[in-house]
Amino acid sequence: MMSCWYSIVVLIIIATCNLVESKCAFEAIFNFGDSNTDTGGFYAAFPSQGSPYGMTYFKKPTGRATDGRVIVDFLAQGLGLPYLSPYLQSIGSDFRHGANFATSASTVLMPQTSLFVSGVSPFYLGIQLQQFKLFKVEIDELQSKENTNLPPSDIFGKSLYTFYIGQNDFTGDLGSKGIGGVKEYLPQVVSQITSTIKEIYGLGGRTFLVLNLAPIGCYPAFLVQLSHDSSDIDEFGCLKSYNNAVVDYNNMLKDALAQTRKDLSDANVIYVDNHAVLLELFQHPTSHGLKYGNKACCGQGGGSYNYNQEVSCGNTKEINGQTLSATACEDPYNYVSWDGIHATEAANKITANVILNDGSNFDPPFSLHKFCDIQPVD
Repeated sequence: MMSCWYSIVVLIIIATCNLVESKCAFEAIFNFGDSNTDTGGFYAAFPSQGSPYGMTYFKKPTGRATDGRVIVDFLAQGLGLPYLSPYLQSIGSDFRHGANFATSASTVLMPQTSLFVSGVSPFYLGIQLQQFKLFKVEIDELQSKENTNLPPSDIFGKSLYTFYIGQNDFTGDLGSKGIGGVKEYLPQVVSQITSTIKEIYGLGGRTFLVLNLAPIGCYPAFLVQLSHDSSDIDEFGCLKSYNNAVVDYNNMLKDALAQTRKDLSDANVIYVDNHAVLLELFQHPTSHGLKYGNKACCGQGGGSYNYNQEVSCGNTKEINGQTLSATACEDPYNYVSWDGIHATEAANKITANVILNDGSNFDPPFSLHKFCDIQPVD
């Protein structure tokens, strides 16, 4: 009998220790972004995604623009939180630990065209901010009512706010306006991001992670779509001029966040060098357990890029009397690029692990380990 009670006590102690080990100062994540971190928001509003999206992890399309999970999925797992429900998802959502306002094709600036004309999302950053504000108002109003799928009203000061948005502002007009034309409005993009942070700060937010833009000059889609000559290709097969323009934008964002940090002296406003991680993956994929940098897993045409701008991943189209299908490779875990525009789950996992465990990619240096017992991501 004593041994039974002893076993029960030991189990209780072990369980208690596990709870302590998984503690985190951040009880929720609120994410703002585009397809790089969308967990199904666009899909909930405009359900059209088909296979092979989702093939690796969920085994079905979930509205994530990749074969499996996106960066914010892994960040949530590392902090010991469940995957974020999209704010726009009406069935099955659980907002106890945050919400995801990101949608595919979202921009920072208000779009000047329609989804049905150019494919740009109507849920730009300003709308995502309004959705967050409405979410907070409703949580405050419902605090006295029991609802198991909603967080307590004090959650907003205990949350991590993540931003990964701006790529569509940068790339949307590159073909028509060129680098020079796009650079003219990039200061507005940066200004809108910082003003959004300040508004959320006014609502209680205190810790913000802002991911910079990836090296789009290494993306198969842009290597095919954007005009260039051979002299613009670097030793790793990436477009130098476009990557340099991204660096200029990232430096502008970094400087603006530094000023925002001064304005909000009691907040953590962190610039996350996502660009450095992805550039390393594109340049040296084999050093990180991958095989292909500039080649898309899901695409059509084979060759160096396996990307056909006429036939997107998962689609079939008749061109010049020939039926062409953009299908997925059998080993997306060997690729950096999923469909020519978005990263694979494998690349997302590597990027998230750097964010979770290596504060050197932050400005200023910032360790999530000081706030959370980081859990391993699988």
